[in-house]
Amino acid sequence: MKSFIQAFIFLALASSFATAFDPSPLQDFCVAIDEPKNAVFVNGKFCRDPKLVKAEDFYFSVKMPGNTNNPVSSNVTAVNVNQIPGLNTLGISAARIDFAPYGQNPPHTHPRATEILVVLEGTLLVGFVTSDPNHTLISKVLNPGDVFVFPIGLIHFQVNIGKTNAVAFSGLSSQNPGVITIASAVFGSNPPINPDFLAKAFQLDVKVVKDLEAKFKMDN
Repeated sequence: MKSFIQAFIFLALASSFATAFDPSPLQDFCVAIDEPKNAVFVNGKFCRDPKLVKAEDFYFSVKMPGNTNNPVSSNVTAVNVNQIPGLNTLGISAARIDFAPYGQNPPHTHPRATEILVVLEGTLLVGFVTSDPNHTLISKVLNPGDVFVFPIGLIHFQVNIGKTNAVAFSGLSSQNPGVITIASAVFGSNPPINPDFLAKAFQLDVKVVKDLEAKFKMDN
């Protein structure tokens, strides 16, 4: 628990020195609600009447490990505006990432946020790839207490290269950073992308593409 508290303090301090990608708020807070009655619409969410705001609007627990019993052997517990309504308009969010041995957080992007990650337990291989035309891989092995930054919009990943579980926390510069998992988005889209097109784009046999689409459709 001490490690979790230290991690969140670190992420809070890091966010305070960064310029949030989301628009800056013009009020103390705007606790998000789904019910529009007697509310004001701000940044894609309605705001609760400030007189009705309570502590629970700014709280969420990530003490429990996520379930890593899945094909990639990892679990991301998001802490964004959907979990903490009080984050609305504040331009930050966080996530807890649990890894089973050799588990991975597959290549993905956050279209609206830069991510800063701190490792609490285990050993992670992390990296991101720069944009066209170079596609340079920037990668490093991280141990407990190490920190790494993934620039906004770039494809990045984390892999547990140890024989024990690993845990990391990340801070993101958006209340709702979004995530696009590359393989799942391309091969698991709904409706599916034409396999002939994907075969040419990825220089694969059409049968391979159809097999991938069937697999990711089932996973999604």
